[in-house]
Amino acid sequence: MPLTFLLVLCLLLVDSLHFVFARLLLPYLPPGTSALYVLAVATVETGLYLGWRGGLQLSLLRRHLPFFLSIGFLVAGSTTINYTAVAYLDPGTASLLAQTSILFALLFGLFWLREKLRPAQLAGSGLALAGVFVISFQPGDFLRLGALMVLGGAFMYALHAAIVKRYGGEMEFVNFFFYRVACTTGFLLLFASLRGELLWPSWAAWPYLLLAGSVDVTLSRVLYYRSLRLLPISFHAIVLTVSPAITILWSLLLFSERPSPTGLAGGAAVLLGVLIVTLNRTRPQPNAPAQTE
Repeated sequence: MPLTFLLVLCLLLVDSLHFVFARLLLPYLPPGTSALYVLAVATVETGLYLGWRGGLQLSLLRRHLPFFLSIGFLVAGSTTINYTAVAYLDPGTASLLAQTSILFALLFGLFWLREKLRPAQLAGSGLALAGVFVISFQPGDFLRLGALMVLGGAFMYALHAAIVKRYGGEMEFVNFFFYRVACTTGFLLLFASLRGELLWPSWAAWPYLLLAGSVDVTLSRVLYYRSLRLLPISFHAIVLTVSPAITILWSLLLFSERPSPTGLAGGAAVLLGVLIVTLNRTRPQPNAPAQTE
């Protein structure tokens, strides 16, 4: 549907900025501290909107506290890992590596949520995952360390997405999103406190923190969860592999950095796999009713 296509297109644009913001903030604050303030900005923005609308539902948090604590912990861990990884990887390579979440999302979607993929979609997924494998196992000590970190973050985020898809689909969206970012901020505060990294940002850091919180969290995650509710988790994850191509352009423009030739070759395989999956999804199966969004 045109609305769904526009939603996914906007999501890809803002999703591509995740590692770019992490890299921009690296000179100003420790990675975990940057992540804390970015999520805190999003929490305040969402809370102000809820206060203006007068729709805060404390009963939702009480009924689903284990759910919100689980996804808050997973997102906090994933965000901290990703913000740390850009000290070892350029944003483009980190973004390509983050697409290992495809593998985890496919496994969760197929075996836990009981979703199905067509044979051509499975072939496209396999090609995309082969490209991710090529990127992940390039030589170099720093690259290996950064790759392992991004792999861990990708697993945590894919697990969070599966939990949301399974248990959070019927919740009122704005309250769900507020408690999601608030719980994430709470865990990031705990992590920073345990590491002794509770620092007040400099004035130079605040413009990047405000922009990252507004775009990379508030806007990006609203689009992410809206599209997650419309699309199967497996297809949702595969489509998002397009965003690294945009991240590479941002990285080249802002930092004059690009992935290695091997990384680009793996990225091309990822994007080709995405194209195969996307084209096959738009063709309804014979004798099957057309899907509606």
